[in-house]
Amino acid sequence: MDTSLHIKQLRTQYSLFQLNESEVDQDPFVQLEKWIKQALQAEANWPNAMVLTTVSNDGRPSSRVVLLKDFGQDGLIFFTNYSSRKGKELDSNPYVCLTFFWPELERQVRIEGMAKRISEEESSNYFKTRPVESQIGAWASNQSAQLHSRVELEDRMAHFTQLFSDKEVPKPHHWGGYQVFPSYFEFWQGRANRLHDRIAFTKLPENWMITRLSP
Repeated sequence: MDTSLHIKQLRTQYSLFQLNESEVDQDPFVQLEKWIKQALQAEANWPNAMVLTTVSNDGRPSSRVVLLKDFGQDGLIFFTNYSSRKGKELDSNPYVCLTFFWPELERQVRIEGMAKRISEEESSNYFKTRPVESQIGAWASNQSAQLHSRVELEDRMAHFTQLFSDKEVPKPHHWGGYQVFPSYFEFWQGRANRLHDRIAFTKLPENWMITRLSP
């Protein structure tokens, strides 16, 4: 099969829903919650998965998928290793972009904002709810650091499993949450003939300005 030719021939006709200014909530957080609930109801794969884009000091962007673990009027929360590439980039440049994509609903949400570490207490409270294996994994993995082999990682996992075999696993100091404080939301709904609906929310001092964008 000519993969390049096959990709060029891929076509999708979007026809499930529409998005009008009169239908969106005036509060983008409420609209986001509505769409996440509908993604859950539709049994979308990884409904809380979001692409996190950070930027290095020399202006190079980097993207990866992280999981949304909480959100509300203050922002969106995810957890990671502070010593990872994304952690280091977030600490030096807090401006980020988040992207949700639910192909089952032909929808995308893009969010721009600033990220800030949440408190140690909040991070510890969430850490206690994780499966023990995931807790130990947070100790075993020096996220983003080079490994000589898979065996090295498995040995570290075995070491910390033994270390914490008879005690509660504490939260590592290098692990915790970030909260993204949005200044911009864009809700994208696929429509027929590529005439997609794009409704943007831009944060103003007292409220949100809602605009429609060309597809």
